[in-house]
Amino acid sequence: MKWWHRLKKNPLARLGAIILIVFYLGAIFANFVAPYSASETTLDGALLPPTAIYWQNQQGELIGPHVYPTTQGPVEIETGERQLKVDLDNPCPVRLFVKGTPYKLWGIIPGNRHLFGAIGECKIHLLGTDELARDQFSRLIFGSQVSLSIGFVGIAIYFPIGMIFGGISGYFGGWIDTLIMRVVEVLMTIPGIYLLVALAAVLPPEINSAQRYLLIVVIISFISWAGLARVIRGQVLSIKEQQFVQATRAMGGNPFYIIWRHILPQTATYVIISATLAIPGFIVSESVLSLIGLGIQEPDTSWGNLLSSATNASILVLQPWLVLPPALLIILTVLAFNLLGDGLRDALDPRS
Repeated sequence: MKWWHRLKKNPLARLGAIILIVFYLGAIFANFVAPYSASETTLDGALLPPTAIYWQNQQGELIGPHVYPTTQGPVEIETGERQLKVDLDNPCPVRLFVKGTPYKLWGIIPGNRHLFGAIGECKIHLLGTDELARDQFSRLIFGSQVSLSIGFVGIAIYFPIGMIFGGISGYFGGWIDTLIMRVVEVLMTIPGIYLLVALAAVLPPEINSAQRYLLIVVIISFISWAGLARVIRGQVLSIKEQQFVQATRAMGGNPFYIIWRHILPQTATYVIISATLAIPGFIVSESVLSLIGLGIQEPDTSWGNLLSSATNASILVLQPWLVLPPALLIILTVLAFNLLGDGLRDALDPRS
């Protein structure tokens, strides 16, 4: 386990791992972490800025963290800005593990406790609300379930395909190798983002977000396995000449058994590193498609469709809390996977 000790000594890899653990725990326990459901609205609460948290009441007494009922007020004619109506006479304590919207964790375990929340008639919006008065922080948490899972679903589809075809191509050679490599070359010439846009645009409008999600994953996987197959083929060409493979072949081992049991496991180092670097590509692809309206659609949420309001310049200026948090989360996730992937590459390098 020397590679594990080398990985733990890499501070950047540890940082990436910590970020990913926090994000994925938030996605797994989204119903508990989010103070409200993704569709719950606040009365007169459209486009509220992040809720201010106070520690002292109006008399200057320290009463702990609390918020006040806040709604949108009238629009100023001169500036076009909305005035907030804050009821300073009714403070609401902010506490951990408060009772709130009922839910079923993972669709099985019923509960109504949330990680944090405001007690009373107030609502706490850490990242403000959107144009439909929905809590932006809660929608980010629920959106992470789609954006963070799409990478693992994608590699679960295209990695086996790439490894199997790459292994068969490199082991058998001849016309099989020629045929598979020509298919790979054709697939690698297809511009990925344009294919995604073209195929996503012709999807029937009546399909739901779950079906659209699966189709997006399949499309991305279809154009992604070719590069992996080509690299695996090159490694298999070298590995199949090793003595342990030659000995198994001389003993009458089945070719497919040799590929699966003896050759492909030797490529595990590359596969692990490649997987950590491939997942961000799926996340970015889903975000781009959802951003331009061809991915996950409302009322379902993902980080990509939360960014769709970024196409409106006035929102970037007046309501930056709608676009900056999902963009920052995407950047942090991609960066964390790259840091972890670089750390794994260094730790698993036999020359280290």
